[in-house]
Amino acid sequence: MVLSYGDLTLKFIIGFLFMVLQINLFGRGNIAPTSAIDQLQNYVLGGIVGGMIYNASITILQFTLVLLIWTMVVFVAKFLTNHNNFFKKIIEGTPQLIIKNGKIDVNLALRNGLSANDLSFKLRQAGVMDVRNVKRAVFERNGQLTLVMKNEDSIKYPIILDGKIDTDELATINKDVEWVEQQLTKYNLDIADVYLGNYIDNQLIIYKY
Repeated sequence: MVLSYGDLTLKFIIGFLFMVLQINLFGRGNIAPTSAIDQLQNYVLGGIVGGMIYNASITILQFTLVLLIWTMVVFVAKFLTNHNNFFKKIIEGTPQLIIKNGKIDVNLALRNGLSANDLSFKLRQAGVMDVRNVKRAVFERNGQLTLVMKNEDSIKYPIILDGKIDTDELATINKDVEWVEQQLTKYNLDIADVYLGNYIDNQLIIYKY
């Protein structure tokens, strides 16, 4: 079965429209991916368009339905990661403290697929030759390494994101959920009302929805 140029052009147009649709629906994160789900979205979408567009046995309707199904799958995954901490940790993961005060957590590095060769390369890229000079090294969700040297101030991550408390980061500043709730009570806010909450200079800085 030979694919006509008309069908090929129509598939190209449909594929392009779905790409634009996903960018507008899910934000521009997939243009410069910062998480596993953004990377996966790009890979699968590219595979669907590239693998099916020249296949004459796949009709335009089938091609459109597959793109629609994948868009729905990504929408559900995005919704779950934005509204449920459990799914967020499973799908996107969390930043991991690989190096603390010059000591490497080898088991944690290996569990995150970070070999000694990879870690050494990332450190060299950052201009670090002696691990003992590293105060904190956080392995981010996108595979990058965020470094804080011993003569620098530690980076503090948000403790509230998208209306949910990051209990791991909360533990690093020696606070608990009850403390967060007390702080929010001062502003007559619930946790679900907070878009972003940062702990800076011993106080909670809040950005509401």
